[in-house]
Amino acid sequence: MSRPVLSTHVLDTTSGSPAVGLFVDLYKQRDESWTLWHSTTTSGDGRVQFPFSQDSMAPGTYKLKFNVEDYFKKNDKATLYPFVEIVFKVSEGAHYHIPLLLSPYGYTTYRGS
Repeated sequence: MSRPVLSTHVLDTTSGSPAVGLFVDLYKQRDESWTLWHSTTTSGDGRVQFPFSQDSMAPGTYKLKFNVEDYFKKNDKATLYPFVEIVFKVSEGAHYHIPLLLSPYGYTTYRGS
C-alpha cells in the first residue's frame, strides 16, 4: 500500500500520551471560502491517516481543524483554545505529516516526515 498524502499525530503533552478520540476536520479552500472535505477522530495512538491518494487530493490550500475543547472536556480539563486550525499548502507528489503537540494552554506544530 502506498503512503497516504496526508497524516497527523496528536500528542497530549500534559499527560505524555496520544490524544485519543480528538475530532479532526479537513477543509479545502475554494476561492475565498472553506469546504469541509473529511471528518474523523484520532485513533488509539492519536493518529489519522487520511484516505486520499495523489489523484484524489489535488494541489491547493487545506486546513486541519482540531476540536480541542471537546477533547479536553472529555478529560475533565479546561482549555484556552476551543479549536486549533492549521492551514497548509499541498503540492503534487508530496506527503504531508502534520503533528500537533497539545496542552490546554498551548500548542506546537511542524511538518513531520
